[in-house]
Amino acid sequence: MDLTPQQIVAELDRYIIGQQEAKKCVAVALRNRYRRQKLSPELRDEVLPKNIIMIGPTGVGKTEIARRLARLVNAPFIKVEATRFTEVGYVGRDVESIIRELVENAVRMVKIIKRAEVEDRAARLAEKRLLDLIAPPPGKSKGGGNPLEALFGGFADSSEGSANEQDNYAEKRAILKEKLQRQELEDMMVEVEVEDSTGTVPVFGGMGLEELGINLQDMLGNILPRRTRKRLLTVAEARRVLTQQEADKMIDMDEVAAIALQRVEQNGIIFLDEIDKIAGREKSHGPDVSREGVQRDLLPIIEGTTVQTKYGSVKTDHILFIAAGAFHVSKPSDLIPELQGRFPLRVELDSLKKEDFQRILTEPKHSLLSQYTALLAVDGIELQFSADAIAEIAEIAYTVNTHGEDIGARRLHTILEKVLQDLLFQAPDVQNSKVVIDATYVRSQLSDIMKRTDVQAYIL
Repeated sequence: MDLTPQQIVAELDRYIIGQQEAKKCVAVALRNRYRRQKLSPELRDEVLPKNIIMIGPTGVGKTEIARRLARLVNAPFIKVEATRFTEVGYVGRDVESIIRELVENAVRMVKIIKRAEVEDRAARLAEKRLLDLIAPPPGKSKGGGNPLEALFGGFADSSEGSANEQDNYAEKRAILKEKLQRQELEDMMVEVEVEDSTGTVPVFGGMGLEELGINLQDMLGNILPRRTRKRLLTVAEARRVLTQQEADKMIDMDEVAAIALQRVEQNGIIFLDEIDKIAGREKSHGPDVSREGVQRDLLPIIEGTTVQTKYGSVKTDHILFIAAGAFHVSKPSDLIPELQGRFPLRVELDSLKKEDFQRILTEPKHSLLSQYTALLAVDGIELQFSADAIAEIAEIAYTVNTHGEDIGARRLHTILEKVLQDLLFQAPDVQNSKVVIDATYVRSQLSDIMKRTDVQAYIL
């Protein structure tokens, strides 16, 4: 959280090309959260986040900026399509479900952190349980004799075991423990008791019990114990399952819930996509009649309210809301005034140019070209793209976006799949070869499409 705005922008530059104004805007918003934490408690409560509206066509990086920002500081994050609340009736779904889903995400994040803290202890306990499953003490094996007999041969299972038998058992169990530690028995099958998730309570109607934050299993846990069932797993899989079970026993869920709620209230980020689709006032009847209704239902959460979840109440006053939309047929001023006032910062994202496409193909960490290179390397193909091929792909992407529907960087996915389709299909049968993709190859793969004047109808 103590990253400077310049450091935040530098981190975002590793994944997102261009859009510097948008990056600066979110970087300042994130830094202000850190500054707020350093204020006195009285003043801290008065400083509210400055919510942001990103305006720009699809595929230029709006969602990616928000998602990477949240990952950068490990903040609870959720992306919500604003149009989902208009799907059924006047208002489709309970808008407070946004906060409940954000809390669930935060709980998962905290549980992962807590599991990591106890992982070593949990792994040791899991290995002990695994050893008991593979080699139960004499007299405690169930059906089919002691597994040690199958592993070592000549070992008799006896509840009255003599001193020699007990020593024999202890010696062979010690050998087995060493084999487990060296992971020499990973493919051996063992029977493990796991929680049965198939007997969950059914959900009725469009608004399920989870929407209300009610967990019947938790409510009835003391009356109806959790159902378990036995599964036959490999030692490798059983080790993972048992380690998770042991870690969960060590985790204090009350502490997890408290930390998660605090993270949501102080660091939560909600990305409201397609907000332009609910912009507009009531002027007609029909499917668009609920637009203003959705805006008014979202307003209390954005202004600041208290939402009840199964982990406790959450105040939304200091959650950062980042809205986004293309605003082709509407504009931010079409939102109701109350909602406009809750998004004081507005930033426009630029459409992508040919140079941007070239950089997107090569510069970001885990760029598209590096992804395809790694995928084909699995089949023994060494893939290389020449500079003129990269320029040609960028030129085609820019041309199609200009003359057809502008879908931003997503156009590159479609073009690359078309260019590499034959190679991806034949790769498993062409071992240990090197393939260089140049501009001529790109044009040959797209020749049928590029001959047509209505290119956009064929490159979707």
